[in-house]
Amino acid sequence: MPAEDITIPLSVNSLALPAARDLHAKLGELISKLEADLPTTYSLTGFDLTLAKGERYAGLVLNEDGTPSHHLVLLPGQAEDIDWPDAIEWASKAGGELPTRREQALLFANLKGSFEARGYWSSEQSSDDDAWYQNFRYGCQHGYDKSAELRARAVRRFAA
Repeated sequence: MPAEDITIPLSVNSLALPAARDLHAKLGELISKLEADLPTTYSLTGFDLTLAKGERYAGLVLNEDGTPSHHLVLLPGQAEDIDWPDAIEWASKAGGELPTRREQALLFANLKGSFEARGYWSSEQSSDDDAWYQNFRYGCQHGYDKSAELRARAVRRFAA
């Protein structure tokens, strides 16, 4: 509801009370709508991470030695029935990249409910003909023919 639709009664009398209650309700609705569109900000180790609408913070990705590597954000939207080369292109057009296998494990652990119980491409190849995918039903990862049609989600990364 646009702010210009709200009028404030100037007189205070018994007729103004219902109008004031109506105004109160309209302001409450407007505030709720505005709050729903506010970005979510996380304060993480000295920097703020602001998420766009629909993005989800997945967590901190660690290096092999356990040191922090980067923070991972899952972007909204997904591609369905897409082969691996097209999935890479789709993720780039969505403003991100396909997740690595390590990142997919983190996504499974922290945001499993954001995925359908199906296979999603990773950014990593397992051979010249195959690429890794994450099964979001059981959590396993396997290599699969790059021409197969799976699903894809895009992520973006922030230095830790």
